[in-house]
This record gives sequence, structure tokens and C-alpha cells, in this order.
Amino acid sequence: MTCLDKKLRLLFVLPLVALSLGAFNADDKMLRKASEAITGSAYRAQVDGLASDELQGREPGSEGERKTIEYIEKEFLELGLQPAAGGGYRQDVTLVEITGSAQNLSFSRGAGGMSLGYGDDMVIGTRRVQPEASIADSEVVFVGYGIHAPEVGWDDYAGLDMRGKTALILVNDPGFVTGDESLFRGRAMTYHGRWTYKFEEASRQGAAAAVIVHETAPASYDWSVVRNSWSGPQFYLDREDGNAGRTTLEGWITEARARQLMELAGQDFDSLKAAAVKRGFKPVPLGVIASAGVRNEIRRKRSPNVAGLMPGKDRPDEYVIYMAHWDHLGMDAAGEGDRIYNGAVDNASGVAGILTIARAYRDMLPGASRSVLFLAVTAEESGLIGSEYYALHPLAPLEKTAAVINIDALNPLGRAKDLEVVGYGASDLEDLLGKAAKGQGRTLTPDHRPEAGYFYRSDQFNFAKAGVPALYVKSGTTLRDRPEGAGKALLEDYQAKRYHKPGDEYSESWDVSGTVEDLRLLFEVGARVANAKSWPAWRAGNEFAPAREASAKSRESDED
Repeated sequence: MTCLDKKLRLLFVLPLVALSLGAFNADDKMLRKASEAITGSAYRAQVDGLASDELQGREPGSEGERKTIEYIEKEFLELGLQPAAGGGYRQDVTLVEITGSAQNLSFSRGAGGMSLGYGDDMVIGTRRVQPEASIADSEVVFVGYGIHAPEVGWDDYAGLDMRGKTALILVNDPGFVTGDESLFRGRAMTYHGRWTYKFEEASRQGAAAAVIVHETAPASYDWSVVRNSWSGPQFYLDREDGNAGRTTLEGWITEARARQLMELAGQDFDSLKAAAVKRGFKPVPLGVIASAGVRNEIRRKRSPNVAGLMPGKDRPDEYVIYMAHWDHLGMDAAGEGDRIYNGAVDNASGVAGILTIARAYRDMLPGASRSVLFLAVTAEESGLIGSEYYALHPLAPLEKTAAVINIDALNPLGRAKDLEVVGYGASDLEDLLGKAAKGQGRTLTPDHRPEAGYFYRSDQFNFAKAGVPALYVKSGTTLRDRPEGAGKALLEDYQAKRYHKPGDEYSESWDVSGTVEDLRLLFEVGARVANAKSWPAWRAGNEFAPAREASAKSRESDED
């Protein structure tokens, strides 16, 4: 039993708390009544506050962070949420900031060789918390897509000892290239296609270094995204082992330079790619050696997740979580004009969403059977770090967490006929969502770009890896009161002009009518789970199902 579980049991011996919560009856009429607390005016007020210049772009470790955390705590307190993190609302996340310099990477074969320029040709760094990291004369091996998945009969490292070697890896899955639904999930990316997995697997295989070949289509973004993401300080969890289990170096190279590397090796890039999508592929030593290194400046920081609890009446040691990341990019110290990255859509909208949904739970009397945890996590923009820390150090046991609902970027497009489900077809939470959407005269649609793997790029992923059924939706783009294509055009305009730019600001001109409908849907789904005795499950064959099955056995053991 966690400290939070013990605290909840103590809470329920208090008559005042029992009276304030009462019994729960989630019939349709009650849900509709409670959802009336989710209003456009309440939501607007929260976005306006969270995206204000006063919060300075909500960068972890900054003065803007302090003001943001105080804002969220104040709202939690006014909503009547219990502190859920050891007597307070804050769960400190320990971060290490690594700023690399003097990065170098070269390949050689006999008298021939090539050196790559940092930024233009390659990016490279280390997760190891040490002043410098380097490899010398490391044999380069082409390992295809770098996937070790015995459950589907796939092993790109078959028969290979990677110790001391450098893995050269393709991005995405074999199914992306072929469109063959029998290869992983065809064009839709699985976690094996994500670059994070490829570095993790190379580490498990004992590689000295791992280098991914960037290609725009399978990566779903151009080289500038890789270059910009790897420039400047990089945040990681500050682990006890200093990430000693990771490869010494990890990085990317451009497709053009990868082709030159294959020429140096006497190989054809396209031929090796074609071989890599076939079952039974074997890794190919290239006869080339790699040398590389980086020097590091290391700093340690703390940045909190913020957690507020609405205790359940009947089963307080079971949980539903609503989550959104509070952090954004801060301020551009070297810029001119507007230097504040306000992050109104990304993700003041999400934090405003969970705060507005909490109003509905506050007004829903009697209260929910299961406890409902509202979680604002840090350092999403640095690689889902706050949610990763929570999954490793949960305030509520993950095996007793029935579901997590993540809200990340609600675009103010207006009322829509549809609702996009990221990771469509994953769990039976979609059955509840579909019924709620039908009540609004709406339909669910799959990811618009399943090949981009967006499910693995937001915070619910860290819960999914641990087995917790997770729901992540995006605002619909088929608008009720606008011409066909208008919603998609508005979304593309945001992506091109305001996403991760100072222009992502709140405006009174926003049409939040559709956002209110989205939030009411998510409230209804969570409330029905919070009242149910059953446990949501992943669909049969889903990659996260085995973890949930294991946690279910643990839960059943605790109940015996």
C-alpha cells in the first residue's frame, strides 16, 4: 500500500469528508448536469492565465516555472483537490541538463574516410552523465531497423555481438516502406519504429554507439527538426547510475551522408534498405570504423509534477488520471521583439482542460466511486520526462490505475462532427468515447497520420508502457459551420505559423465551442470509468496488453 493509499483510508474516517463526497450515481442525467460546469468562460479564463506573459513561457527551472506551479496549486486548492504528493501538491522530478560541445563524428576504411559536420551532416551526444564521451575505431554494422521483437519473429541483431560496435539504423518500421499489414502494423508506426526505441534497443544489445539515418518521410519531419531538437541543453532524468547502461554515444546522420558512408563501405544504400524489410534479414558489417566524441557541461535541476486528488467514495485506492503537461519553451534570450513562447495551444489548453474538467467533478454530487487524480507534468518538451518520472515513482499504484486521459494541445477550431483518436483501436476506452461522441452527434476518426507515431510522442505513452489503458484525442477538423477543408486549413496554419513559436498566444477571438464539447466528452468517459467496477483493457494483440495482464495479476494478488 502506498502512502497515498494510506492517506486516503485515513481521510474516509472523517465524517466531514464522507459527507462532502457522498455516494456516486453516474446516470446520464447526473453526468449532463455536472458537465454544465465545463463552460467556455471557465476554460478561457484558465488558458488566458496559463498563457500570459507573466508566466514567461513556463520553462522548467525558470522564474516562469515558479509562477506556473503557484498558479496550478492555487487552482487545485480552490477546486477542493487534496494534495497528492506527500502532504503537498508537488512531486519533485530530478533532472540532469547536459550541454554538449566539440561534437565530432568520422568514418574510415583503409586510406579512405569522411568527417561529418555537426548540425549540417549529423548530430551526436550522450545520455551518460560524464564530462566527455567518445568512441574510437568502432566497427560499424548496418542493423536494418534495429528491432529485436521475438514475439513477432523479428531480430535485426540476430547472431551479432554488438559490444564495442556502432549500430547504423533506419527509422520507422519495415511495414512503412512496404505497406504490408503483416509487418508490424503496416504503414502505422509501432513503438519499434520510434527513434527512442532504437537507441534503447541498441543499448540493450551492448552497442558502443547508435546512429540513425534520417529520412524525411519515415521520420515524419525534415532534418531541421532533428538539428534543432539536438542543439543546446538536453534534459534527462537524473538516474542513480548516471545512465551508464546507455550507449556511449547516440545520434543521427542525414540520408545524403549515409549514402556516402555506404559508398565508402562498397555497399548500395537502396539495396540494403530493400533487404532490411524482409523477414530473416541479417545485420551487415560494413568494414568501416567510426570515431566520435563530445564534451559535456552538466547541471542538475528539480522541476515538479503537480498532483491534486479528488478521493473516491467506494474504492478510494483505485484511480482514474487526467493529465496534461504544464511546461513550454520559456523565453528566447537572444531574440528581438516578442521573445516569449506563451504556448497557449501547446499546452496551456491542456492544463486549462484538466482544471475545467475538475470543476465538473467538484459539482458532481454524490462523488465518484474511484479516486480521480489531476496531474500536471513537467518537461514534456524535453522528452516526456515528467510523466516518465511519475511512471517510475507513481503516487498511485499503476496496477490500480484504471485509465489515464491525456490532454495535449486542444486547437480552437470550432464545433466538429468528428474527434481524432491518436493510437486508434488501442483499448476499450474508445467504446466509452464512441458512445459519448454519438450523444453529441459525432464520430471517431483514426489518426490522420498513423505513420508519424504520435501516440508515442506524448505523455500517456509512459503510462501505456506500464500497461495502463490510455486515451489521447485531438480536436476534430470536420467543422459543422465551416466549408469542407476549413478545419484542416486552420490546423495547418497553426502548425506553420504558431506551433513552438512566440505567436502561440491566447486570443479572445478563439472559437472554443468545440473545445467545450471535447472536454465534456472526456469528462463523461473518465466519470464512467471512475464509477465502474470493471477495468478497461487493451485490445487483443495490442503491444501494451502483456504489461496490463501482468499488472492485473498483481492487483488480484493484492485483493486476495
